[in-house]
Amino acid sequence: MVAKIISGKSLRGALLYNENKVEKKLAELIGENGFQKDFRLLHFNEKLMRLQDLASRNGRVKTNTLHISLNFANGEKLDKEKLNAITKDYMGRIGFSKQPYLIYQHQDAGHPHVHIVTTNIQSSGERISLHNLGKTKSEEARKIIEKSYNLIPASKLDNQQDFKLTKEDYGKVSRTNIKHTNLIVSSFRNKREL
Repeated sequence: MVAKIISGKSLRGALLYNENKVEKKLAELIGENGFQKDFRLLHFNEKLMRLQDLASRNGRVKTNTLHISLNFANGEKLDKEKLNAITKDYMGRIGFSKQPYLIYQHQDAGHPHVHIVTTNIQSSGERISLHNLGKTKSEEARKIIEKSYNLIPASKLDNQQDFKLTKEDYGKVSRTNIKHTNLIVSSFRNKREL
């Protein structure tokens, strides 16, 4: 499993990115945490307002958006229930178990992956520090989760092979998403060299 963490300043942008994929049938909202009703019944504005409400509780914090992708090796058999369980476990281990977040399963690349959208502002207005989140909590969580869920460890992945697109995948994947897959491979390669 490879986790890619992007922090930003636009909850709307992160949410729109995933919602546009859903609209194009390239992704599906498969889960949530901390919302008041079933995720299948949530409208765009309800999703956005829930996250923005928290973000507005601390106006001094400009970087209030967290967009994470959890990427798995090609060939991993992961149904929605397992992806939700892995995501909830991961979010808890990095300190976001009480935060509202949305889980999107994407089908737009040659490997299984989910995207998670949340905010780092808590209901108290306190911020969850994102400093070195990837190197500390995320890396530790990844290793534990790989063992717990019997996933192919990132350390054993063959950079190109495990994220490689098959001929069938090329029909489903746009040129932009091939670049995204290559970015994941590149991130993995850099992580391995550290």
